[in-house]
This record gives sequence, structure tokens and C-alpha cells, in this order.
Amino acid sequence: MPYKSIEINSPDPVQEQAAKTSQFYVGFSSLDLANTTSKLYDFDLIKQDILNHFNTRKGERLMNPMFGTIIWDLLMEPLTPQTKEVLNKDIISICSYDPRVIPTKINLTEYPTGYIIELTLKLKGTDQQSNMRLTFDQKAGLGIQ
Repeated sequence: MPYKSIEINSPDPVQEQAAKTSQFYVGFSSLDLANTTSKLYDFDLIKQDILNHFNTRKGERLMNPMFGTIIWDLLMEPLTPQTKEVLNKDIISICSYDPRVIPTKINLTEYPTGYIIELTLKLKGTDQQSNMRLTFDQKAGLGIQ
């Protein structure tokens, strides 16, 4: 019997693939108590990874002393052009460390007890963008708005 007459009854692979590609990245986090499944997708996952990077002081991570940020060490320094340039390079380095996104806009401003960083990130290979606003405060630590 020629195998052209064999019929395979399987689900439509095109429909299954479309459902899987609607979320590019999947990860887990136990930080958000409102998220009952602990799953994070796409920009939520990427933002959490970037926040973890910003929460780590440079030199603090074992076996990887270049991981982290210098913002915590410069928190109470006046925002001179030299300090702003060093901080911008550090922020670009952290955002570029994640291979899933491209930083398209970075705005660094100073306020009495810290810095505010506004980021626009573009998901590579798509036209999706997301904004992050981070406050680095001497007393309150890292805040997300």
C-alpha cells in the first residue's frame, strides 16, 4: 500500500505554533504577591531581570565582579556632567546586557535624595516598546513607578 493514502490525525501545527509565539519569553518570580502563578512573560520578565541588575552593586556578585551598577556608590554625589556621563554609560551597559531588548531612550534626573531614571526599551525583532521609571533613593532604596 503506498504511503500517500496514510492519514495522520494530529492537531493543526499552525494553530499550536501561533498560540506559543504570542508570548516570546517565559520566566518565574516570587516577588509579586499579586501574581498567583509566579509566571512572568515578555516585558514583565525582562523588567524584573533589569531590576535585579540595578539592585546589585558592582562587585557584589560572587565570581562576576563586573555585574551590577555603580549608581548606589554615586547616589549622593552632585550630578555634574562627568557624573552624568559615567551614570549614563553604566545604565546603557546594564540595559544592553540583556540581549532581548534595545534601550531607545534614557533620561537621568536628580532630586534631593537620589536619581530618577526613565527608560524606554524595545523588544528585539518586534515593534513592541515599554517604559520603566526607577527611583534610586538614599533612604527608600530602589522604587518602581
